[in-house]
Amino acid sequence: MPEVQRAEIREIRDNNGRSYRVGESPMDLIGRPRSSVLRLAWLPMAAVGVLQYGYGAAVPALMERNDWGLAGTLWLLAGWTVFQAGVGLPVAYLRERNRLDPRTVMVAGAALSAFGLVALAHSGGLLGALLGYAVLGGTGAGLVYAACTSTVAKWYPERMAGRVSTVTGAFAYGSVPFIVAAVIGLHAGNLTVVLDVAAAVLFLLVAGPGLLFRDPPARWWPAEVDPRAWALGRNTNPGRRKNPPAIREYSAVQALRTRVLPVMYLILIGAGAVSLFNAAFLVVYADGLGATAGVVALAAGLLAGINGAGRAVSVGFSDRVGRGRTLSLVLVVQAAAQLLFAVSATTGATAALVTAAALAGLGGGSFYPLFASLAREYFGEQSALEVHGLVYSAKAVGGVLGVGLAALSVTSWGWAATFTVAAVISLGAGWTTGLLQRPGLPSTLPPVRVAERAAEPSTRYAV
Repeated sequence: MPEVQRAEIREIRDNNGRSYRVGESPMDLIGRPRSSVLRLAWLPMAAVGVLQYGYGAAVPALMERNDWGLAGTLWLLAGWTVFQAGVGLPVAYLRERNRLDPRTVMVAGAALSAFGLVALAHSGGLLGALLGYAVLGGTGAGLVYAACTSTVAKWYPERMAGRVSTVTGAFAYGSVPFIVAAVIGLHAGNLTVVLDVAAAVLFLLVAGPGLLFRDPPARWWPAEVDPRAWALGRNTNPGRRKNPPAIREYSAVQALRTRVLPVMYLILIGAGAVSLFNAAFLVVYADGLGATAGVVALAAGLLAGINGAGRAVSVGFSDRVGRGRTLSLVLVVQAAAQLLFAVSATTGATAALVTAAALAGLGGGSFYPLFASLAREYFGEQSALEVHGLVYSAKAVGGVLGVGLAALSVTSWGWAATFTVAAVISLGAGWTTGLLQRPGLPSTLPPVRVAERAAEPSTRYAV
């Protein structure tokens, strides 16, 4: 029998001291191209995102069937957000240490997410819905989110930001068909059946692809990309010049001790609160404005669709102008959307409503992948999943502010005042991005000059 040729595995170091494992192709490791991993992750993310972005469209039917108030109904989504965002850090901790297999995480996430929808379908009281939808459903969605993003990141180490943004984008725009259908045809009479069917479909779309998830070996790198040239920012990594790598590797504990991580956390609280406020309240607000079902469906679909699609666009744009500048820009766009919403609340203009929804989608999703990229470029690759889990947990606080407390402010202050406050919060978050500085830079040199020097090519190769 002819001898089977085994791939030659090499360990390569770049000029920054990072180690790469080169030689094995995806066909050697899993028997299929790595693009299949991207497709497998995209489908579950598109399915599970319905629990967040589709909830707002189901709020009128939930209120009608269960005789719930607006505040109580939306506090369920606030609770869901707490558990969805909060589970990311412990999962990242275990995934970094290879103690959690992605298939196990995906199947558990599929079961819990589906149970969350079933609980929402059959619970007439807020307590049962809180335990089922918010606690278990939120935890399940967080598991799926964490497993999909971490698995794609491991398989695309040289194009991590772009590929992860594609997957997280599906989390938003994947819910558009459900949102449009819910706005047009969901009501108290068919709510239970629709949610039960959605739960069954969600479980199949998440658990099926999830069973095929596998991680590459630690520090794996695609053989067709020279890791040393990539690290120097040549043609294979054009964004390196504007977004230089971390000065050194930080653990999650060390990152917490820097000044920049609390600033990132604070920015994401504000940005996430406004984004979640728009996603949760848009359908209820547009209904109250007297807009037709077609206009409401258009506005809600635009918000979720552009929210998802804009994530990859923001990453590509930030490769050219820098993550910090792009982050500031998208938060200004989100603030402009809030002011347009306030105008529509005052004038009743549906054109302002639809335009504001599109701008809110563009500004309200684009910052998520930027934070994931900043976590790597500020604190290094070694503990990137954990550090990003820390930052992403700010979404839990944003959910309480932007959904739970916002429900109280809407009933007390009205729509125009609440949207104006949201604009101020988004502008404040955008202003705070000016405080972001790569940790480890000498304080005696301007940040821009030092960042440019850090990105200059080096001639030292180490193999």
